[in-house]
Amino acid sequence: MLVLLAGQVPADQLANHLRVIDRFVPNADRRTNYPTLAETGANRMDKAVIVALRGIVGRDGDRIALARDGISDVRDSGRYSIFQYVASGDGFYRDGSFIQHDAVPYVGSYGTVLLDDIARLFLLLAGSPWAITDPSQNVLLDAVGASFAPFVTDGAMMDCVRGRAVSREYSSDHVTGHGVIASVLMLAAGAPAPYADRFRALAKGWIERDTALPYLASASVPQIVAAKVVLADTTVPAEPEPSYHKQFPHQDRIVHRRPDWSFTLGLSSSRIFRYECGNGENLHGWYTGDGMTYLYTGRDRNQYADGFWPTVDPYRLPGTTVGTEPRSDAVSTGTSGPIAFDPWVGGAVLADRYGAVGAAFTSYDRTITARKSWFLTDDAVIALGAGITRTGDDHPVLTVVENRNLHADGTAGLVVDGHAQPVEPGWQKAFPSARWAHLTGVGGYVFGDGAALHAERAERTGRWSDIDTGADTGGGGEAITRRYLTLWFDHGATPTDATYQYVLLPNASPDATARWAADPPVRVLANTPAVQAIQVSRPYLTMATFFAAGEAGRLSCDGPAAVLVRVDGDRITVAVSDPSRTADTIRLTLPYPVRRVATADDTVRLESSRPQAVLSIAVGGSVGATHTATLLR
Repeated sequence: MLVLLAGQVPADQLANHLRVIDRFVPNADRRTNYPTLAETGANRMDKAVIVALRGIVGRDGDRIALARDGISDVRDSGRYSIFQYVASGDGFYRDGSFIQHDAVPYVGSYGTVLLDDIARLFLLLAGSPWAITDPSQNVLLDAVGASFAPFVTDGAMMDCVRGRAVSREYSSDHVTGHGVIASVLMLAAGAPAPYADRFRALAKGWIERDTALPYLASASVPQIVAAKVVLADTTVPAEPEPSYHKQFPHQDRIVHRRPDWSFTLGLSSSRIFRYECGNGENLHGWYTGDGMTYLYTGRDRNQYADGFWPTVDPYRLPGTTVGTEPRSDAVSTGTSGPIAFDPWVGGAVLADRYGAVGAAFTSYDRTITARKSWFLTDDAVIALGAGITRTGDDHPVLTVVENRNLHADGTAGLVVDGHAQPVEPGWQKAFPSARWAHLTGVGGYVFGDGAALHAERAERTGRWSDIDTGADTGGGGEAITRRYLTLWFDHGATPTDATYQYVLLPNASPDATARWAADPPVRVLANTPAVQAIQVSRPYLTMATFFAAGEAGRLSCDGPAAVLVRVDGDRITVAVSDPSRTADTIRLTLPYPVRRVATADDTVRLESSRPQAVLSIAVGGSVGATHTATLLR
């Protein structure tokens, strides 16, 4: 208000108002209620904006300098800078992760607030004596491509990095994505040319592809002006949807991107919350970090924005292995969440294209244990589960293959083994030995040698107020009804070493799904509590997760690891990580002899070349990062 009324507020009133601001936000560095603690992340940037504006309104250059310097103070002095990578706690990591609240993957909520604040400060202070000139500002500029862009698809910010914000009725994934677009365009106005060009190309692509919630329809006037300039500029190419696989070890997230679909996982470990709650928000988010899978396709850009969170069955989130016992609303003082129990969570990436991801899973009440893996290729996601065991409960344990929002009146066709199934809500059926299924508008599902598959169509009614009662975020009490198609495996109430396997084929046709089932290009090599592994024929690729020492075919490993091995002519490319972060050195025995090492990270050493190549990988201290080598045979 003081900015808007500049020059109109009497001096004595202005002084009184500024004293109030100075009382509650004297600088960006300290928390108001806990002044011995340094402020971090988005909260710090919020305060930097306040201090900068207070300095301008009060014509106080020292205050403006305090705001600018609050961005760049370094943690070595007990303070925090967004222009420095962190190795623990809140901030940006070199792998692209962004953490806030100590253990929440948060680039899609607090991260977007931080991005908006810093973009405003760059623009506000540019050309003044207080301009931001920190030589390390590229840390933030690089984060646009490394931390934010991987999780934005067709203009929507993926929910797996939005924490408790998924429960806010007014803030869908597209609304949040639009905030990123606005911030990126604002940053482009003052960023160096290479960054500015990339930022405009990213924003243009996101704006043009977001048909679910058109950007210009909801943008502010300045945002519309900035967007129209870029949209009309023929020299700015619209950056397309990417094609890559990225691991984010520090936040237990992966993204697997292809031009016409994207897939991501919500995981948790002894380092990362299962879910975030608090302030009356995200009351039913219990299982979102237990391996929930998110599939985004260009055919349905509104999957998670159209009433998904208040209407989806929170006990049947896709990808999860879960008990069905009733849970109480999640509550906490302030904002927090439960840390998971297991350290073995993560994976490895090969050539920025393929991924092997695994999770040692223990349920919130320690009654269910399992080993779960996802192997991600050019056109498929192969999911394996083993060692599924439960003690001390009589509620069924389920593994959910799919739980798709069909929207208010959806009748997407389901075909199982070539037979069309009813489309009316209320239909349910068990298929004792299903080999494949297809859901119109989504893709195909293949179940190997046949599985006891359960399928259901249901209408579910909920209210945003069921999942968010926050003082300033609480949802409306209007009933919302959406239709869902659910596919799952029922392991019984007290399974012992139960298993599952399924393949997700995004955007595949029924015929393509049937062909895959009849002549699968993927073979399961192992699906045990110790090792889960597959062999892909095109390209020739072995993918494995070793939860302990073991073998998969003739590939063996002496400790915990995620492994990918690709053979292309006389070249063998290997990618290895230790997601558990417990080993110092891993010895990997390949199924092939080799002549020599062509290229390798300095952590990889060839111990023996024949009759089978043996690699030694120094993984200690690498905190889940991937180590690679290329060998010649």
